[in-house]
Amino acid sequence: MTQNLDDNYKIAYDNKAGFGKSPALVMVDFAHGYFDPDCVLYAGVDDALASALRVREIAHEMGIPVILTEVTYQRGGLNGGRFFEKAKPLSCFVKGEKTAEFAQGLVPRDDEIIVTKQYPSAFFGTSLASTLTAMGIDNVVLTGLTTSGCVRASCVDSMSHGFITSVVADACGDRHPAPHEANLFDMNAKYADVVSEAEIIAFFRSLKTGKPDA
Repeated sequence: MTQNLDDNYKIAYDNKAGFGKSPALVMVDFAHGYFDPDCVLYAGVDDALASALRVREIAHEMGIPVILTEVTYQRGGLNGGRFFEKAKPLSCFVKGEKTAEFAQGLVPRDDEIIVTKQYPSAFFGTSLASTLTAMGIDNVVLTGLTTSGCVRASCVDSMSHGFITSVVADACGDRHPAPHEANLFDMNAKYADVVSEAEIIAFFRSLKTGKPDA
């Protein structure tokens, strides 16, 4: 095949979903372990967190709901099933471990929803879909870690639950650029619109939520 990847995909996948009217920001698994050089999960994704925190501030400014997800397991991974058996680094998310806590700079606010999960998707085995539906949300905006793991799984499930899905590329990170870029490419082709930090902030600011601009 002599076509380049972009041209090849445009034959079948070249559509934009756009944004919804009522978005929510979901921040997936920004855990301390990904920022701790002594942890096996360390990924050097400080820029992704910084971007996500900026997006979060605008979301609050505009009255847009913010959801934080965390991964938490009982001692021994009793509630982790096959995922815990397969992915040994998940032991870093056992309750009480420093590496399982939210990353430095991400302190949950009283008006933020925290979703605790044991599997990659923020939707699998949680009440997130029904919570968002009850809130009248039509657009899930994803940031988080890692792009090839929990962000991708959450993206596919978000779309499958009927939400317009946007993935903020600058606010997602992975331990290696190859899976990061490949999964952003694939999500953008099939499941979501992958957008920049600047684009999502402009969208948030364009919404008339009834809350005055800062």
